[in-house]
Amino acid sequence: MQTIVKFSELNNSNLTVEAIYEGGPQDNVSADPISKLLNCENMGGFRISGQKKLHKYKLCGIYTDMVNADWPDMIEKETGKFIYFGDNRKHGSELHDTPKGGNELLRYSFDQLHLGKRHQIPPFFIFSKSGNRRDVVFQGLGVPGHPDVNYYEDLVAIWKLREGKRFQNYKAVFTILDVSTISREWIEDLNKGKTLTENAPEEWVKWVEEGIYKPLTAERTIEHRLRKEQIPTSSRRYEMVETIIEYFKGHPNGEYAFEECAAEIVKMMDSNIVECIVTRPWRDNGRDAVGKYRIGLPQNAVKVDFALEAKCKIFTSGCGVSETSRLISRLRHRQFGIFVTTSYVSDQAYKEIKIDEHPVIIICADDIGAILEGQGFRERGTVETWLCTNFPY
Repeated sequence: MQTIVKFSELNNSNLTVEAIYEGGPQDNVSADPISKLLNCENMGGFRISGQKKLHKYKLCGIYTDMVNADWPDMIEKETGKFIYFGDNRKHGSELHDTPKGGNELLRYSFDQLHLGKRHQIPPFFIFSKSGNRRDVVFQGLGVPGHPDVNYYEDLVAIWKLREGKRFQNYKAVFTILDVSTISREWIEDLNKGKTLTENAPEEWVKWVEEGIYKPLTAERTIEHRLRKEQIPTSSRRYEMVETIIEYFKGHPNGEYAFEECAAEIVKMMDSNIVECIVTRPWRDNGRDAVGKYRIGLPQNAVKVDFALEAKCKIFTSGCGVSETSRLISRLRHRQFGIFVTTSYVSDQAYKEIKIDEHPVIIICADDIGAILEGQGFRERGTVETWLCTNFPY
């Protein structure tokens, strides 16, 4: 059962990964739990304690709602990787000229990382929105960089377009360290300007002194997504996938035309899919498309074959065992499968794929919406234009 810490107890509480920390009863910033836990600022994505202008940072709380499609912060719990976007989120300001100074903190921290001056980098305490008022979930202790990411890719400035105007923001990669609990004593030490005390977590000390990353990793158990998890809850994703369904309902080539669309969506999902060719209905051998997935560097890559099955269905009509079994039975030795649907895969069919460990990737309606968002689609009209351009009647 998930631990819940009352608002009245925050000032004396430890920080435990996945615990919920309640916000206050007021409907204003005084109800913010992060500032009570860390003795830091009470607003924004970056909650800094210290002297910003002098780069004397004591600690920083990072807050993310994890649902902003324009700024898709993400925690990869299997690898301990945390991807976070900076605080220059609208045009009109220079990259580092932000009110909270978050991007300047990112630049400073990653500069110190690359110079080997880790002792000058403050600890980052990562919190996400719980979904209930101002309550937050503690996700872990973060440090700049990740063992799987090159130093020239861990902090990059990206261009964004909003209201027809371009601006830059940071995309930063952190490691969540393998620390289950942060003691109240260490937080108090940090606010006194003391970092490497006897209360500091061992994994933090090793990272500072030796540069050793020990990510908090979690192996995924055998599980399947329920129908409600496969149908978009975001109105934006719902409308974009609904647009695809309506478009191919009236398409003269129907299912075959959607197969071409599914192949394009799969290529959008992963740039290592270097080939995805739709097969003709009378020659498909039970596969709607076949493709190749590239593993390794371009000069010495190995290409693995995969087969694709595509089903364009309304949200209330799921895909059952007979449809997923069709793809599974056609997979050859050393192949994997991709099943794409604008709807959902039934409970029984999904369970069988997971329990029997079939090498099949499920791309459901919500996944399609997420892929489109990742490619910059934001509304029904842009999806319609893409469909008409690429799969015309």
